[in-house]
Amino acid sequence: MTSLACGSTLSLLRAANPNNTARSLHLSSNLLPGFTHKLLTASSSSSSSKTVGVRVTRAAAQVADAVLGDKEDKSRVLRVGVICGGPSAERGISLNSARSVLDHIQGEDLHVSCYYIDSHLNAFAISSAQVYSNTPSDFDFKLESLAQGFQSLSEFAEHLANSVDIVFPVIHGQFGEDGGIQELLEKYNVPFVGTGSKECQQAFNKYNASLGLSKYGFVTVPSFLVQGSEVNQDELSEWFVSNHLDVNSGKVVVKPTRAGSSIGVTVAYGVSDSLTKANEIISQGIDDGVLVELFLEGGSEFTAIVLDVGQGFDCQPVVLLPTEVELQFQGSGDVREKDAIFNYRRKYLPTQQVAYHTPPRFPIEVIKSIREGASLLFQRLGLRDFARIDGWFLPSSTKALSSSEDKFGITEFGTVLFTDINLISGMEQTSFLFQQASKVGFSHSNILRSIISRACLRFPELATYSSKSSQFQKNLKSSKLNGTSKGREGFRKVFVLFGGDTSERQVSLMSGTNVWLNLQGFDDLDVTPCLLAPSSDHSSTTDSDKKDPGLNSIEVWSLPYSLVLRHTTEEVLDACMEAIEPARAALTSHLRNQVMNELAEGLTKHGWFTGFDIADELPVRYSLKEWIKFAKEVEATVFIAVHGGIGEDGTLQFLLDTEGIPYTGPGAMASKTCMDKVATSLALEHLKDKGVLTINKVVKKKEDLLKMPVRLTWNDLISKLQCETLCIKPARDGCSTGVARLCCAEDLAVYAKALDDCLLRIPPNSFSKEHGMIEMPNPPPELLIFEPFVETDEIVLSSKTVSYDTQRLLWKEHSRWVEVTVGVIGKRGSMHSLSPSITVKETGDILSLEEKFQGGTGINLTPPPVSIISNEALGRCKQRIELIANTLQLEGFSRIDAFVNVDSGEVLIIEVNTVPGMTPSTVLIHQALAEQPPVYPHRFFRTLLDLATERVV
Repeated sequence: MTSLACGSTLSLLRAANPNNTARSLHLSSNLLPGFTHKLLTASSSSSSSKTVGVRVTRAAAQVADAVLGDKEDKSRVLRVGVICGGPSAERGISLNSARSVLDHIQGEDLHVSCYYIDSHLNAFAISSAQVYSNTPSDFDFKLESLAQGFQSLSEFAEHLANSVDIVFPVIHGQFGEDGGIQELLEKYNVPFVGTGSKECQQAFNKYNASLGLSKYGFVTVPSFLVQGSEVNQDELSEWFVSNHLDVNSGKVVVKPTRAGSSIGVTVAYGVSDSLTKANEIISQGIDDGVLVELFLEGGSEFTAIVLDVGQGFDCQPVVLLPTEVELQFQGSGDVREKDAIFNYRRKYLPTQQVAYHTPPRFPIEVIKSIREGASLLFQRLGLRDFARIDGWFLPSSTKALSSSEDKFGITEFGTVLFTDINLISGMEQTSFLFQQASKVGFSHSNILRSIISRACLRFPELATYSSKSSQFQKNLKSSKLNGTSKGREGFRKVFVLFGGDTSERQVSLMSGTNVWLNLQGFDDLDVTPCLLAPSSDHSSTTDSDKKDPGLNSIEVWSLPYSLVLRHTTEEVLDACMEAIEPARAALTSHLRNQVMNELAEGLTKHGWFTGFDIADELPVRYSLKEWIKFAKEVEATVFIAVHGGIGEDGTLQFLLDTEGIPYTGPGAMASKTCMDKVATSLALEHLKDKGVLTINKVVKKKEDLLKMPVRLTWNDLISKLQCETLCIKPARDGCSTGVARLCCAEDLAVYAKALDDCLLRIPPNSFSKEHGMIEMPNPPPELLIFEPFVETDEIVLSSKTVSYDTQRLLWKEHSRWVEVTVGVIGKRGSMHSLSPSITVKETGDILSLEEKFQGGTGINLTPPPVSIISNEALGRCKQRIELIANTLQLEGFSRIDAFVNVDSGEVLIIEVNTVPGMTPSTVLIHQALAEQPPVYPHRFFRTLLDLATERVV
């Protein structure tokens, strides 16, 4: 089907069973180009406006790899069922949590089966490969073909009782934290991790929890309950007056009583605005109960993880180092933006609007009060195993709440209030659970397995798993570059480099973190995460000459484990500076030792706990030149995860080549060519006769665009490009930053003003055609590319409400062109194409940053269904993708974005990314998993690393 260059086959060394851990895999250096795999597609109907029945026929029987068909002797293996999904808007976070849990607990002594609950509370057994689907839409769309459904929740519970030893629920929000799943498991006597159903019901409802906190003697935030549509406006007005708030403009927080992840939480002004926003929450189906609370002026938000280290049903909670949540604002902005809260976007997307400080920058007495209060709450509310408790610290200088002095939380420095109880804390790679756990000596694996082992102590039948010493402990994880040492004896040194100073630096952090955590699983590797810090003027070099003075200002930080777990590179850099400040370092060390002593007092009584595995280290700063020198001395391989700038324009590759240091991805010249979208087109234009087409382009300087009349510029562009609709994109940025569809001169004017105002994002629907949020490059690009906007066939879900046995895609086949993205992997001259992916966009014409890299939106069809593109056309498409890769002298791995004609397989090239996104939810992961057998993320990244050592010099 696909012609493989040189007739060779790439030996991707996969585990015979995907449930094996990385450390059990024997590695071979005999990596050759090309994959062998089966392209499995399904039949479907055809019509002029086709309704496409997508059946990705890797049969549902494959679910057995994680659930039903494992016939091994499980007598010494703990069988854990991970349940994700759920009916709430937090499903996307739940899927990210499930991926993270699966990555870090799977092992020879622990077998994981995966399950999914959809928005209608239907239960499914899914394969571990399916967990890596990008979004809830992905899950829901593919359930029919890839999952085994259960007729009822009762049947599901009976299955769990017979198939797993203990359940780890990672459903956030409704049915996960409100006692729903817990009540079901209790009814069928299925052991599970976490708090019991009755206690969940009490703690999850914010109004009931607030009443409970007050009953137990804690200071609480005054609140008013809006229940359903029957609201007495006079009563709410009286509440405003009683709390000294103006009924027309008093500032309050409006939030659902039963939702997490800050979903639906907003600021309101006055009674009328409060009721309007409360009704919006109710009408959107987020919740039928809404709380109106005082806005805590001048307060600082915090969150604290609580870990139970007791025996059996004896509770011994230890509160880890709390985290202060600091909201940050750029520019003056709308005055009401200053009242912004820690909402969903700030929690989970890589914005510069929030920073975390662990431990908080509070007086040590306040930190002590937070830890004491959270521990007391954990016990009073009857919580189990672990939880996250959120709250606020109001300094004495702020307006005090009317509370009696005998309430818990009153200190000489201010008031500590607890506001939210999270029964199943988020478990994404950089979540608070892992941030705080790593500060006190726990790796991701260690903390998750400790939680599971603690839960097992409550169930006599699982006592044998808790009494024996587990083999999951790793060697102490040390991240520092130790002079000229070649790392630990017998270990291969790897530096994972991420960050940089382009608009893609936040995605780079996500990619680098994911690569680092996956490579950590291999016991023969010594992996160090490294931050490429921004240059002082925030400008990226365009010349690969190592004498460029811009390179002299670039620094690289070797990072300890805990400092990697952040959302932005700026936050990582700030954390590095904070960590090396003497007074701050001394305080952190003191509190760390205190918490670790408390933990050890309980954990050392358990046979399964073999110690902490994260060393207490400080970050180390190097110049780029010094860092490269160290890499050479320790014989390290550099895994490049720097998107854009010197990471992708050939500069970094040239510097490493000069010193003979192996690195991942294409070489310097290929990188430089692909970074320049115009140069890429010129390098490929001679392939037209072979079915490889390029798009005409016009390049303009930002300064010219801003000073020329918009109408004149627009007319000039549509005349040169012979089109009526344009696509504008930065010449040297990727990850969809700054990419927009322009339909008229007015749209161009809006874009030009965004450039001139240095906007960080263009709000949804700012242009004449509907679109989502557009993240803009920071700083603004100096060069911009204009292209004809290529009209592709729209592929959308026919309905969000149809049943899963009839849910279909609607394909409006007018142009016969569809947009695809495809990974290529292998050695120079013999690159292999993975299965292309078609992404069904949920909003607008341009994939947003979230759709590409963050779980939450989008459906990826990998491989494309045969009813859209035939096997023959797909085969020709892949041949042309390989031709493109080999013509551009790509090696290692890259990602190619293109338009494909579904009849001929002709390829119209969009761009080539030599350092593609490697976050947990990118399509490269889906494409590797679509291989036969599936290539799991840790194996995929290890293959890329091994290719680096065999690169063609």
